[in-house]
Amino acid sequence: MNQPELTHPIAITPGDPCGVGPEIIARAWCTVPELTRGCFVAGDVGLMRRAMALVQPTVRYPVCEIETPAHALQVPPRCLPVLQVVPVAPELPWGQVDARAGQLAGEAVVWATRAALRGEVAALVTAPLHKEALHAAGAPYDQYPGHTELLQAEAARHWGVPLTQMPVRMMLANEELRTVLVSIHVSLREALDAITVGRVLETLHITHASLQALLGRKPRIAVAGVNPHAGEGGLFGREEIEVLEPALLRARQEGLDVHGPYAPDTVFMRARQKPGGQRDFDVVVAMYHDQGLIPVKYLGLEQGVNVTLGLPLIRTSPDHGTAMDLAGQGLADASSMVQAIRMARQLVGGIAGEQA
Repeated sequence: MNQPELTHPIAITPGDPCGVGPEIIARAWCTVPELTRGCFVAGDVGLMRRAMALVQPTVRYPVCEIETPAHALQVPPRCLPVLQVVPVAPELPWGQVDARAGQLAGEAVVWATRAALRGEVAALVTAPLHKEALHAAGAPYDQYPGHTELLQAEAARHWGVPLTQMPVRMMLANEELRTVLVSIHVSLREALDAITVGRVLETLHITHASLQALLGRKPRIAVAGVNPHAGEGGLFGREEIEVLEPALLRARQEGLDVHGPYAPDTVFMRARQKPGGQRDFDVVVAMYHDQGLIPVKYLGLEQGVNVTLGLPLIRTSPDHGTAMDLAGQGLADASSMVQAIRMARQLVGGIAGEQA
């Protein structure tokens, strides 16, 4: 399918250079060149040439160095453009946790995030980071559990506001199901404490605004309960009565199409797209990380996309990690990266349509 032309390029960060990130980017360029037109890698030229050699060992598509993000719009098909945004990297070993890899990955993400905030790129697609390598790289990267928190901090810094005024949420999506999380990378005990009327209402508003841009219409939002059977009228817990129902009432009064709270063990099936394309809900708001992510990941990691909602930029990412055990073998599946690029382009198109 022909892709709409981009007016600004999409930046893709390589993730941890010892993992599968560079490889799945190179494979995406080789398999869906029409999708990657107008995209470029913000990273290291040598790293991407090594990655291209993994996926095209005999006939390699060229990896070219560009001088500015805008030059990515001018390169010929199948040429993989790379903007050298980090110091020239040494050849790091595949499949090993390395502080130097964490440093490179972190620097690439920071550069690309700032470029997106300046309006130099239309969207950001991030290949997987390795949290241990990122932590080993030291300050400032060791203070972030992952991409989401790093991007949130950069966005807040750019706009000169505290983190509390830059709320973000994680959406995990594939062709069949979308879920948004009230809390992300915290312990389960902390996640339960985070279920407040204000935080749930904020999640609903962020979800509504983001999905409306993607779908071009008001999304139909389902809310999962906290407790078994959504509390069974207070028999199994009162969070639904004391927190979720008041939050949903306010959301409805403010014009959102929200429903629930529903039993968490069945609501995801109702929101899953059926063979004919129908679904009861466009998205499920889940109360904590595993409640929302297990259903999507069970349907297949190879198609899942992580989207950060609430940022003043578009960011998508594959729904898998660095897969250190596969790195360097030329075996990594690029399907999730392809879907992440496709989702980024859809979101860019949605925002452009709203602004037209």
